[in-house]
Amino acid sequence: MSGKGAPELTVSDCADLRVAVIAAQWHPTVMDGLVDGALRALRDLGIDEPTLLRVPGSFELPVVAKVLADRGYDAIVALGVVIRGGTPHFDYVCHGVTNGLTQVGVDTGVPIGFGVLTCDTEEQAIARAGLPGSPEDKGHEAVTAAVSTAATLRSVSEPWR
Repeated sequence: MSGKGAPELTVSDCADLRVAVIAAQWHPTVMDGLVDGALRALRDLGIDEPTLLRVPGSFELPVVAKVLADRGYDAIVALGVVIRGGTPHFDYVCHGVTNGLTQVGVDTGVPIGFGVLTCDTEEQAIARAGLPGSPEDKGHEAVTAAVSTAATLRSVSEPWR
């Protein structure tokens, strides 16, 4: 979900969902904004006791997401930021994180809220971090997407056998 054209999601009856937020530690100002937005969204949804885990960087998000999915979480939110530098490192990390988190969601059936910012500059990251004056709040959006998807999955009845 991004900027113009983002859906208006309404989520209800989700206070009993077990949700985890995993956040990288690189770029602390941006990460603090993303985490604050995610926790605010969870409070707004009535989810008062989420699990919050910190990992060194964005590359570590998929493995922790997989373990949490295997331990019964209903939704997982992955937060990180990767800012382009002068080497191909940016591309490798972005692809690895994106592919890893996608694989966790597909393999486990647990929704993964993708709150990993992949930006060319720190200014772009700050604009998306939900900080005072930021036009976007990707931490909040990632929670809303993951919890909305978990609620949708819960509403699907078991197939007839």
